[in-house]
Amino acid sequence: MQPATDTVRPRHYRAIWISDVHLGTAGCRADHLLDFLKHNESDHLYLVGDIVDGWQLKKSWYWKQSHNDVVQKVLRKARKGCQVVYVPGNHDEAARHYTGLDFGGIAIRREAEHVTADGKRLLIIHGDEFDGVIQHIKWLAYVGDSLYTVILQLNRGFNWLRKQLDLPYWSLSQYLKHKVKNAVNFISDFEKILAGEARRRHYDGVICGHIHKAEIRDIDGVLYGNSGDWVESLSALVEHADGRLEVVYWTTLLSQPEKTSRKVRASQDKPQAGIEHSPLGQPGIPVPQALQYHDTIPSQSDPSQETPCAS
Repeated sequence: MQPATDTVRPRHYRAIWISDVHLGTAGCRADHLLDFLKHNESDHLYLVGDIVDGWQLKKSWYWKQSHNDVVQKVLRKARKGCQVVYVPGNHDEAARHYTGLDFGGIAIRREAEHVTADGKRLLIIHGDEFDGVIQHIKWLAYVGDSLYTVILQLNRGFNWLRKQLDLPYWSLSQYLKHKVKNAVNFISDFEKILAGEARRRHYDGVICGHIHKAEIRDIDGVLYGNSGDWVESLSALVEHADGRLEVVYWTTLLSQPEKTSRKVRASQDKPQAGIEHSPLGQPGIPVPQALQYHDTIPSQSDPSQETPCAS
């Protein structure tokens, strides 16, 4: 039985960063992103590149209703007063031609700056500008993108099987990527280069996307943050009211599609024995994996907290 979780109050953050959604591909987990946007509000929303995958759309058209729903949800947030900034990446580089313009309340910028509640100046950039393959061997990037698409197809099949066995979502593609030494070295070098660029430009930190690895860590005194992706890790980066930053993984849907039969709905109407109140304050609603956080950077106003190193 699926819990009636539409009654869960949305969480409100000072800022949310989302990147590497890849709308227009079969690998995009638009249903999870839509669920995340429904249950999380913010004053600022940063779309940190590769929101739409123009590379794949050029090869073949793929656009489900859920992809359209994500776009409509973002536009609705902008209409309701959320400050939405879109920083295009390499997969949606066509949008860079419109840098400096605003469409539907969404500001399109080549890069952006965000000041946290505790005064940190953060550079917001997708990060492909510092990827040597993208900049100098673009044909190899296209080949790599095709291979990556195959891996994501395997990942979908793998997780379909896990779902049949009532096992939670687990990213096979992330696991394989982090086991390959060259990929690990590339990620480490990328993070150091981005932190170095922020330091050179006198920022306190940088938040980017591109490499599909959500992270918050300190690199030689510079805050490095990556908002992850919505094809593998299903992650975002958020700022709390006091300036603390966290990585959020949203691998469990809170709102389930209405597919129950009359018989099942009738059984749901019966009182359930042994239901306890969850920390969310709703009877019988378990704390989903979607609300589990890690990789917290405490604010400067709370010196009692320690800054953990990401694993």
